[in-house]
Parts: sequence; C-alpha cells; structure tokens
Amino acid sequence: MRYFDYSFLEYGLLPAGLVSVVGAISELRERENVLKSSHSDIFTRLESIAKVQSVKGSNEIEGIVTSEQRINEIVNQNSAPLNHNEAEIAGYRDALALVHSNYAALDARERDILRLHELMLSYSPNGGGHYKDSDNVIMEVDANGARRVRFAPTPADETEGTMEQLILAYMDARDSSAVNRLLLIPCFILDFLCVHPFSDGNGRISRLLSLLLLYKNGFDAGRYISFEEQINRNRAGYYTALKDSSDGWHTGGNSYFPFIENFVTTLLMCYKELDKRFAVVNSGKVSKRERIKATVLNSLLPISTREVCYILPDVSPTTIETVISSMLKSGAIEKVGSARNTKYVRR
Repeated sequence: MRYFDYSFLEYGLLPAGLVSVVGAISELRERENVLKSSHSDIFTRLESIAKVQSVKGSNEIEGIVTSEQRINEIVNQNSAPLNHNEAEIAGYRDALALVHSNYAALDARERDILRLHELMLSYSPNGGGHYKDSDNVIMEVDANGARRVRFAPTPADETEGTMEQLILAYMDARDSSAVNRLLLIPCFILDFLCVHPFSDGNGRISRLLSLLLLYKNGFDAGRYISFEEQINRNRAGYYTALKDSSDGWHTGGNSYFPFIENFVTTLLMCYKELDKRFAVVNSGKVSKRERIKATVLNSLLPISTREVCYILPDVSPTTIETVISSMLKSGAIEKVGSARNTKYVRR
C-alpha cells in the first residue's frame, strides 16, 4: 500500500518560481477580498457565468460535450438532460452546486467524497457513491493516435484502505502550521488521481475536490473565473504535469512539483483574469467605450455580449453591441460560434 508523506512541504526548500507564484496569488486574493465588499452584485453575476464554464470545461476535458445552448439550459435548470452526455453534465452541475453552497460543511472526508461522486453520477445507470470493485487503468494516446496503458492505479481490493491513509495524511499535514495549504492541496489531488478510486469520474471528482479544498482555505477565485475552464484551455500542460508527477508514484519516487506548479499557475490565471475584469469595472474615468473594449480584449476566454453586460452592468446592451460591432469591423476581435452561441475573442 502506498505511504503518503507530505513533510517535504515543511522544509521550505521550494523552487523560487513557485514561491513567486504563491506570493502573487496572496496579493491578488487580498485585492479580491476588498472588491467583494463594494461589488457584490458583479461577483454574483460572474459566479453565474463561471458555473456554466465550469460545467462545460470539466466535462469537455473528458470528451463529454453538447452545444453551448444546451449547456446553458441544463446548468440553469431550464431543461432536463436528453441523452447520456447531458445526463453527465447535469450530474456535474448538481455536484458543483453542492460545493458552492455547502463547502464550509464538506471536507476531504470519505463520506463527502463518496457523496459528491454519488451526486455527480446520479443520472448514470450504474450510479456512484462507492469505490471501484474491479481494477482499472489510466490510458494515454501515443504519437500515432493509438491508446495504451500508461499507469495502473491502486488495485480495487486496496482502494478503501489507501484512500483512508491518503485522507489521514492530508488532514495531518493540513493541521501543521509549517505546511502551506495552497501547496498541500495539489499534492492531495495528485495522489487522489493516482489512486484512481472510482471506476468512472475520477478526473471530474478531482476538479470538484480542488474547488472544495481551495474554497475551504480561502482561495475562491475559481468561483468567479472557472478553474476547470482554465485547465481545459491548457489541457496539454495539465496532462504533461500530471504525467511528470505520477512517474515513480508506486515506489514513492515521484516529484510533486510539476503538478503543484501547474495547479497554482492555473489558480493564478483565475486571479489575474478576475483582477483584469475589476480593473475595467473600477475605471470610472475611462469612457464606456474603452471599458467595453478592455473587457473583451482582456478576456482569456471567448466572451459573449451577454457576459459583457454582466461585467459592465452600468452600460446599456445597445452600447455594448455597437462597440463590439466596431471592433469586429476594425479586426481587433473575431467572432466564434453563431446565433445565440456567438462569442468574441481577441485576434
């Protein structure tokens, strides 16, 4: 059985680049906390946008997709799922809602992890809420497009005991004042993914657990700028870091640092995007036209007219549409999607 030891986080011998990223996150988190008190309405609107992007992004990583329109309808509970993919999407929606509404009462406990899994797979014929009952493998695709086994996770008959040890190790390290919790969280997530405790849904549960543990430790940018969508947009880097940190995992010879760095960099991107949006909101002396342009150009993700309206509630939809049309004509941005799914992105 794998032995979990996070004492290396106590030594303080961290890569300089990692220390810099953690420092930047702390600074931006303080700025976010100040903004919340004066812009609660905008945070509420950003959260509604991020929920849709989180459900879409986390499922898309696993190849579970549907149209933009259907994603919006399902997340906003305006329509029941019509097929298997949409049922999976609805399940993630429900589990994400539980994390958002009840993270203070949840934790990295077995019963809560199983509860999230059960809720996420509540629309699946096989259901969830229990560990795997047969061994599974992690596949990869080689340069020729062929699928092959990359990693054999913890055997089914050892999973319950291994998860118990993982949870205890996390709780013990979390209670140590010498351990930086922001660096501990990705270590737990990496080990969870290497154990691969479920027959289905391990990746999606890992992202729900990431949000849960980040929220519980005061890092909630992913609530307003989708953490899952940032992973999805940088999927190649995520999988490279996961592979690099899982190599040698069975013997305890792996390095957590590639995955830690990818994790905290993704979180930093969320904080930076959030900060950019409020830099625009707070620019009272800047014209409405310039604020609209900055909102669209600074967005890391394709952005719709509706989303710009959420971010700039004091600007009329007509003005926003006029400015976006002008930006399209000038070639500053390009259109992706069509009809109700139209969004805009910087060229």
